[in-house]
Amino acid sequence: MSGAGTLFDLTFLLAVPFWLLMIFAPTWSVTTRIVSSPLTAVPVAVLYAVLVAPVFAEVWAAVTGPDLPGFQELMTLPNGAAAVWAHIIAWDLLVGQWMFLQGRKLGFSPWLMGPLLVLAILLSPLALLVFLALRATRREAARHDGSRHDTAPHDTAQPDTARPVASGD
Repeated sequence: MSGAGTLFDLTFLLAVPFWLLMIFAPTWSVTTRIVSSPLTAVPVAVLYAVLVAPVFAEVWAAVTGPDLPGFQELMTLPNGAAAVWAHIIAWDLLVGQWMFLQGRKLGFSPWLMGPLLVLAILLSPLALLVFLALRATRREAARHDGSRHDTAPHDTAQPDTARPVASGD
């Protein structure tokens, strides 16, 4: 097996522990703490850099003037194909982490999120579309029943004025 082939095989193995935590230990506090960090993608990103280095000129040409023949040619190079794979794995992991964290915040069942995260491993753009539809449905339902399942970011520097303040009287 070539060096690029070995690195290709290693790429997904670097992401597997994070996927396993999200799918099989979703309620464990350590899982949330670990996958809340974007640093989980660093090992795959480093591998990507190693793979891109020998074919940087070809990759640069493909991404700065994208066309189908250029990408087809890039994919014929072992390092080019392995680098594209590492790119996909890194971004799929980050998308999966975002879905996981949003799903936890919205109270989605692990029985729903597990299969959705498996779909994200295999076909992340489709999983993202399904998740976004579920998220929109949950937010719409929360709006109608008065639940607090919003995903608006909270500015921690400002007090949360939406919460009732307990009176000391």
